[in-house]
Amino acid sequence: MKITKLKTWQVPPRWLFLKIETDAGVYGWGEPVIEGRAATVEAAVHELSDYLIGQDPHRIEHLWNMMYRAGFYRGGPILMSAIAGIDQALWDLKGRDLGVPVHQLIGGAVRDKMRMYAWTGGDRPNDIGNGVRTLKAQGFTAFKMNGTSEMAIVDSHSKIDEAVARVAEAREAGGPDFGIAVDFHGRVHRPMAKMLLRELEPFHPMFVEEPVLPEHLPSLKHIAGGLGYPIATGERLHTRYQFRDLLADGMVDIIQPDLSHCGGISEGLKIASLASCYDVALAPHCPLGPLTLAASLHVDAVSHNAFIQEQSMGIHYNKDNDVLDYLVDKSALTIRDGYLEIPHGPGLGVEIDEAFVEERAKVGHRWRNPMWTHEDGSIAEW
Repeated sequence: MKITKLKTWQVPPRWLFLKIETDAGVYGWGEPVIEGRAATVEAAVHELSDYLIGQDPHRIEHLWNMMYRAGFYRGGPILMSAIAGIDQALWDLKGRDLGVPVHQLIGGAVRDKMRMYAWTGGDRPNDIGNGVRTLKAQGFTAFKMNGTSEMAIVDSHSKIDEAVARVAEAREAGGPDFGIAVDFHGRVHRPMAKMLLRELEPFHPMFVEEPVLPEHLPSLKHIAGGLGYPIATGERLHTRYQFRDLLADGMVDIIQPDLSHCGGISEGLKIASLASCYDVALAPHCPLGPLTLAASLHVDAVSHNAFIQEQSMGIHYNKDNDVLDYLVDKSALTIRDGYLEIPHGPGLGVEIDEAFVEERAKVGHRWRNPMWTHEDGSIAEW
């Protein structure tokens, strides 16, 4: 069997789908994308196809190393996202060819279903209490919210008070056992983060995510030391080597690799295993589409340290289409009582409606993250 073609489609709301085809008629799907840079990643996928056409798709580890090492320049969000989607598609293809789910090929499942969480509140968080009550009624036991809108590097304490009030609202609406994840989104700089992190402590967050930007992770030991709740980060780290350095520093409790950004299932497994050596939990980042979610669930399935999974159904970014729209069988990724059953179909366990993909690709997208500014006109972190 040889790889013959890599086909890509940009589809709403902000995703890129990939299909790898072979001369034997076997195929696999993946999702290589960086939010806001879909066209750039798409170009990288087709550049990497020069290494892949004519190759045996079953040699996944060999092909991964070929894509990663043969280009001399390596790593970073674009190249690792391109590799990630190709890797997902190769695993999907191999599972389809052998008639087994991916998790059977990578060790076998350690769990039957995965606890899920949902988003509420939007980019500039609001109406949190009603959002939490709605999610509880749907069966969720945890949710995530943005902690704040734009915040200057040194800002007024009223911004801290507003953020704390929203978390208090969430705790009141959810009750003592509801999981509250607060995403700082890199919007909170070190001088404000060390205040906000401590003032959230009475509300017992499930975790606080990205309390500082990835380039400032060494400051975690100074601003988060001694906190009584977990710190999570990792969506903007792209290789096991970056996670190695983060874990060695000892200041993170939950890692959040994105299976469409960190080199795919192959690299995600290595990152998850590395985290287990430090007794650190796994909660993959996934504000993307059905293929990223399916890939994440297969890594969750075989990773004992996985404890909860993000998903983007109903998220504020999904304006035109949502996760289940692209599936032939929507039950494959249907959340019930706050859990999602580990996919058991061949490959990734989801069947993409290619005709619908073709139709929506005619619409496409040009999604860009919002451009925020502070009152003085300087660029704010989104």
